[in-house]
Amino acid sequence: METIEANVPGPPSSEEFLDGFVKVRGAQENNLKNVDVDVPRDSIVAFTGISGSGKSSLAFGTIFAEAQRRYFESVAPYARRLIQQGGNPHVESITGLPPAVALQQRRGTPSTRSSVGTVTTLSNSLRMLFSRAGDYPDGAGILYSDVFSPNTVTGACPVCHGLGTAHTVTEGLLVPDPELSISDGAVAAWPGAWQGKNLRDILVKLGYDVYVPWKTLPQEQRDWILFTEEQPVVTVTPLRDRIEKPYKGKFWSARSHVLHTLSESKSASMRERALTFMHAGPCPECGGSGLKAEALAVSVAGRNIAEMNLLPLKEYKDVLGPLCNVPAGSEGSREAVGAAIAKDLLHRIGVLLDLGLGYLSLGRGTPTLSPGEMQRLRIATQLRSGLFGVIYVLDEPSAGLHPADTEPLMEVLAQLRAAGNTVFVVEHNMDLVRNADWIVDVGPRAGVDGGRILYSGPVQGLADAQESLTRPFLLEGVSPASPLESTNGDATGSARQTGHSARQERGRLEVRHASLHNLQDLEVSVPVGVLSAVTGVSGSGKSSLLKILSEAFESRDAADGAPSTVTGAAGATVSGLDAVDRLVEVDQRPIGRTPRSNLATYTGLFDAVRREFAATAGARKRGFSPSRFSFNVAGGRCENCLGEGSVSVELLFLPGSYGPCPVCHGARFNEETLEVEYHGKNIAQVLALTVDAAATFLADIPAAARSLAALREVGLGYLRLGQPATELSGGEAQRIKLATELQRARKGHTLYLLDEPTTGLHPADVRLLLHQLNRLVDTGNTVVVVEHDMDVVASADWVVDLGPSGGADGGRLMAAGTPEEVAATAGSRTAPYLAVATAKR
Repeated sequence: METIEANVPGPPSSEEFLDGFVKVRGAQENNLKNVDVDVPRDSIVAFTGISGSGKSSLAFGTIFAEAQRRYFESVAPYARRLIQQGGNPHVESITGLPPAVALQQRRGTPSTRSSVGTVTTLSNSLRMLFSRAGDYPDGAGILYSDVFSPNTVTGACPVCHGLGTAHTVTEGLLVPDPELSISDGAVAAWPGAWQGKNLRDILVKLGYDVYVPWKTLPQEQRDWILFTEEQPVVTVTPLRDRIEKPYKGKFWSARSHVLHTLSESKSASMRERALTFMHAGPCPECGGSGLKAEALAVSVAGRNIAEMNLLPLKEYKDVLGPLCNVPAGSEGSREAVGAAIAKDLLHRIGVLLDLGLGYLSLGRGTPTLSPGEMQRLRIATQLRSGLFGVIYVLDEPSAGLHPADTEPLMEVLAQLRAAGNTVFVVEHNMDLVRNADWIVDVGPRAGVDGGRILYSGPVQGLADAQESLTRPFLLEGVSPASPLESTNGDATGSARQTGHSARQERGRLEVRHASLHNLQDLEVSVPVGVLSAVTGVSGSGKSSLLKILSEAFESRDAADGAPSTVTGAAGATVSGLDAVDRLVEVDQRPIGRTPRSNLATYTGLFDAVRREFAATAGARKRGFSPSRFSFNVAGGRCENCLGEGSVSVELLFLPGSYGPCPVCHGARFNEETLEVEYHGKNIAQVLALTVDAAATFLADIPAAARSLAALREVGLGYLRLGQPATELSGGEAQRIKLATELQRARKGHTLYLLDEPTTGLHPADVRLLLHQLNRLVDTGNTVVVVEHDMDVVASADWVVDLGPSGGADGGRLMAAGTPEEVAATAGSRTAPYLAVATAKR
């Protein structure tokens, strides 16, 4: 029998593993160009390069993906179906590769049941402490730890089902005008037309007076009509002019009708109407804790578990510290068990304190956390795990962190390395990169112009990599806020960037009595007509200030006459609104949640492209309209994949996966549609173009050219027009939104609010972004950014610094003024870092 040899690489030799390097050969993931690179183990390695250069494709898409694939090979085939797996990386070989753990940037999970305690598993220890060592009421039996969790059947409050929030109805909501009679529509929550008349007829049959003012009815009758669970069925003789036969009618109380509509109605408008008659607030049964009364009756150190969940982590030492001291000879006692659990809990919390997260509480919901906070929580969990010989692959761990928070992060990464692990970080923060042991710089640019290893070695060696866009910012002290060179060689940028006199403000937005979240009766003014930066450590109240400004404009626009002063969120008063015509918020939320949404559709340029295709001779001959060239509409799209370009492939005993559609081969359109060409390319080929390539190809279409120019100006020339929204980072989504705004015609004075716009951006990309923000100001608008990049803050016209710390210790105004004035403020945690940045100017 002929022997067939499989071309499968064997396990690495001991020499390959002991030489201390992970060796990658022939990596071609995404835009990587057959990359070969050696990366040391037991080190902190920084992967750098501008957005889209290929650094994440190397660190995550190749190295981590291969480590994950090898692990899954050890899992039984039937069990793999239960695990979400990625595709196999496009790489020839990787040797010397240990197991890997990926900690990627993710927005907080949308689940309201997820919290700081559940993410870190600290809630498990706290529940065990209450179960085994809590002070119980006299005669109460011991409760299992599950009873102290709102996420279990045994522990959840029966009214709010563990959510802590209940939708309740009151007489005042159901009957807004008690002067009306039932026949005149006093019970506003009831439906209109025949259904409402039917309920009134039933009440007449039951003996209720429907013609007197509601307020004159006895309270007992009013409560029954509004809240009874009874549903009597009676024979009703309609009280109408025309003759109708008697019928059987069933009564619904107002509350029953509202709840039934919310749970059963398919009409969004009917559900929205029902919600207007309900009040959402803390559950009256559990007080918002989500727990049953028996769990809340147990205490530790004088607090029940709901109170402990609200306690900032930094206060746990004072509360639980006394429990750790137990007298000798008490082994096995309740006190000794409590001491052991308390010591372990405090030790694990200590890691979070080291990462600057002491202002968080265990009950803080993860949807309210920033990506940086979420990643630090996961880092703390891994540090506590005690794993050895693992590669940790981190996605921008410094993203969203104040410089004061970045320093303890560096110490934690060093602890992971000291514990015998390898740390790979995809990073843009030059301070963190300087502290790495090794740097892998990918580039030189993005997309097809990237994907090469420009340098791999000790950090200082990058000085010889002349093509590197990272080198000037890392080793030569160039600031991202330095001016761009214009086409004639002159420097262009803000007044502060180019050394001209500062911009003149044109009014102020005055904020008074701001107490939203952790803001503490804040009073601050934001100048109009300039670029302002809001600074402060995580949790100091920066995003809350932006929210107050945003809601103030929403209230103004909703009111008659557009008042100059409004009272909005948490009683905050904002004045000076008449100086601004409109508000634009540019955040990092996705531009779409499905692959059908992409850059071309979001910016609107695809509409112009489809019109041009419909105007070609080939389209007119076939009678094709612009909709024919949309993959979201039947007719032009491939019906086998419904315009997705891929189909699900189900494999027996293996997880399902996606593959190119066998009919359209990923083109998303049917053959007839693809026969129509514009300048030699069909619609699928146009969507496959990068923004840079499309700028030349679509130059004759003004609407498309305008959008493409704006996208290139914010550094997104490497993206494909048809790149799904699900593949875009938060920073890319934010820049697409900014580009969409830049291409629009200017209409009045606009206030732009941006929350950490430089997150996820290389300094070279920050330079482009900052140039565009200054363009907005120079054309007569106001820009306010929440920012941690001190070089960007130093280039602003005005700085508002909040602090001094996070949580209850934040929310106060530390300083407001020019960057130089704020940099000289004593007591500000921002000041020392801003002073360094301003000195570079």
